[in-house]
Amino acid sequence: MHEPEQERRRWYRAQGWWPAERLQDRYARVVQERPEGLAVVDDTGRELTHGALWNEAERLGQEFARHGVGKDDVIIILLPNCVEWQIAFVAILRAGAIPANLPIRTDADTLRYVAELVGARLVITAERHGANPTGAMAHSAATSSQHKLDVLLVRDVDQYVWIDANGEALPPRARVEHLDHIMFTSSTTGRPKAVMHSTDTLAALNIAFTERFSLGPDRPIFMASPLGHSVGAIHGARLSLYNGAALVLQSAWEPKAVLAMIAEYDCAFTAAATPFLKDLVDATWDRSEPKLAPMRWFLCGGAQVPPALMEVAQQQFPNTFITVLWGMTEGGLTTCLCDSPYHKVLNTAGVGLPGLELRILDPDGQPLPAGEEGELAMRGPGVFTGYYGQADLYAASLTADSFFRTGDLAKLDEDGYLRITGRLKDLIIRGGVNISPVPIEDALASHPNVASVAVVGFPDDRLGERICAVIVAQGEVPSLDALNDFVRSKGVPKYHCPEVLCVIGEMPMTPAGKIRKNELRATVVQESQQEAHASENGVGS
Repeated sequence: MHEPEQERRRWYRAQGWWPAERLQDRYARVVQERPEGLAVVDDTGRELTHGALWNEAERLGQEFARHGVGKDDVIIILLPNCVEWQIAFVAILRAGAIPANLPIRTDADTLRYVAELVGARLVITAERHGANPTGAMAHSAATSSQHKLDVLLVRDVDQYVWIDANGEALPPRARVEHLDHIMFTSSTTGRPKAVMHSTDTLAALNIAFTERFSLGPDRPIFMASPLGHSVGAIHGARLSLYNGAALVLQSAWEPKAVLAMIAEYDCAFTAAATPFLKDLVDATWDRSEPKLAPMRWFLCGGAQVPPALMEVAQQQFPNTFITVLWGMTEGGLTTCLCDSPYHKVLNTAGVGLPGLELRILDPDGQPLPAGEEGELAMRGPGVFTGYYGQADLYAASLTADSFFRTGDLAKLDEDGYLRITGRLKDLIIRGGVNISPVPIEDALASHPNVASVAVVGFPDDRLGERICAVIVAQGEVPSLDALNDFVRSKGVPKYHCPEVLCVIGEMPMTPAGKIRKNELRATVVQESQQEAHASENGVGS
C-alpha cells in the first residue's frame, strides 16, 4: 500500500470515521442494554424485540454450523423486506460470514452469475414471493452453479428448510482483508458488479448519517426501498442496528399503507427513490395531521428528482425536510442540510458527508474549476474497497491518486454543492453535440399530464441521434408540440426540445427505482421499426 493511502486511513481513524468496531459487536451492547426495545416490524404485522432478534439470529446461525457454513463464507440474502431478512443478516454477521444482498426480483441466470462471481456458499430465500416461485428459481441457479451452492428456504421466523446442492466442489472462502459486506450494483446495462465494503467504510456512512440527521434509538427508520439494494441495506438494515432503532419495513409498495405505518410507528427517517415520493404526493390522506407528520427526514434519490416534485412534496409534508440523496452502491453520499439555501435544496444534490472529497474531471482526467461540467470522481472514508473478483475493473475505475470515477456527469459550485447533470453513457450525441437529458426530463416532469419521463437518444442516419421523450401519461395524452411549448416556457432551448415522442404504459425500472434506459431505448427503437415495417406492407391501411 502506498504511503498516501496509509496516511488517509490513519486520518480516517483519527477523525473517528473508521472506528474498527464490527456492527455485530456494537449491536450486542444494544441487545444487552435494551432487550425489550422494538428492533424490526414488517407489513404482515410480525415484529421482534432486540432480544428476540438476537436469539432468532443465533438459532439460524446454528443451522449454518450444522451444514458447515461459517466464517468467511459468502451468503446471499434473497428475501423481500421482512423480519426474516433482518434475522438472516444478523445471523450472517454473528457467524463471521459475508452477507451479499440481492433484490428479491433477481432472475435465476443473474443469481447463478453473481453466486459464481463471489463464490457464494448459500442462498437464503423464500419458497415464493407473490406469484414468483423464488425457491424453485434459487434451486435452479444452485443446480447449474459450478460449485456447491446450497439453498435455505425460510418459511417463517423459525422454520427453515435446507436444500443441499449437487456436487462437492466447495467455493473458496472470501478471505479478502477487511471484507464485511458485498453489494451488487443495480446496473442499468450489463452484468452486476460485486461491490466490496469493509466494516469501516460502512460504519463511516452510518456514523455520518446518524450525526447529520440526529438519529438514535428513539428515531425509527422506515424502509420500503428493497433491503436487497444498497439503499435499503445501508440506510435501513445496517443503520437501524447501528443506532438500536426500530426498523419498519414494507414489502409490497402501497402508498396509503406507507402513510399509515409511518404514523403508527412514528418513523423519523427514510431514504427512497423518486417514484416513492411521487406516489406519496398523489396518495389521498383524510387525517387531520399533515402527511408524514412524524417524519423528519425524507432522502430521495436513485433517479432524477424534478424540482417541481420537490416543491409539491414540501407543501404536502410540512414537517419533513426533503432532500435529494446522491450516492452509489460504491459509497459517497451527498445531501442538503436544514440550513441549505432553498434554491440549492431544489436544484442540487447537496454537499458530501464529512471526509468525502469530490472532484470534477475533464475527458483527460484533469480537475475542472467550480461550475464546469465533467465526470464526478470521489474519495473518502465511506467509499468502497474494490470489486470482488474484478480487480482489473476496479483499477481501471481509479485515478492515479485513488479517486473513483463514478461515470456521472456533474458540476460543483463554489460552496461545494453538487448537481448531477447526467450519465456519461446517457448523453445524447446529436449532430456531434453532446446533450444531457436531465434538464429536459426535469422540465417535462413538471407537466401536469406527465406521470413519468425519460429522455433517450433515438437513432438517426443523418444526425446520429435525435432527442426522444418517452412518457407515461396521466389524464389526456399531450402532443409533442404541446410538450415542446411547455418545456421551452421552462427555459429549455429550442435545439434541446424532443423530436420524437413515445407514450408507454409503464417504465422499465431497476429495484432501486432507476429507469432502465438501455432497455427503454431498445424497446422504443424496436416498436418504431415494427410500425415502419407494418406501414411498408400496408398493415392497418
